[in-house]
Amino acid sequence: MKDYLFKLEMKVRDYECDLQGVVNNANYQRYMEHTRHEFMGTLGKNFGEMHDEGVDAFVSKVEIRYRHSLRSGDRFLSCMNLRREGVKLIFDQDIIRSSDNILAASGRIETVIVENGKLTRGDYFDKLINFQ
Repeated sequence: MKDYLFKLEMKVRDYECDLQGVVNNANYQRYMEHTRHEFMGTLGKNFGEMHDEGVDAFVSKVEIRYRHSLRSGDRFLSCMNLRREGVKLIFDQDIIRSSDNILAASGRIETVIVENGKLTRGDYFDKLINFQ
C-alpha cells in the first residue's frame, strides 16, 4: 500500500447497498467526503467554523473510478493525499477493502476556497496545511 497523509477506517452498512448487493456508486463519494471532513478535524477546523469565518471550501470537480465493488459488512480504509494545483486543492483519494487490500475506488476531488464571496488563490489552505 502506498503512503497516505490520512486514513479512516469505515464499514459498509446494509442500507448503502443496492439491489445487486454491492455499495451504490454514490456512497463512494460520501465516503470520500466524510474522510475529508474528518481530516479537517485533525487540523483543528471544521467546515461550519470556516463558514462562520467567511471562508467556504467548495468542490469544483469530482472524478471517481470504480474498480471493485464493496459489499455489506466489508471494512475498508478511506485514504487521501492532497496537493495544490494553482488555486485548487486536489484530494487524491482511495477506498481500499481491508480484508485483502483490494482497491475498490479511486477519486480526484478538486476544491476551491471562497472568502467573503470571492474566489481566492487558496491561501487559507496554505496557512492551515503549511504548503510552501
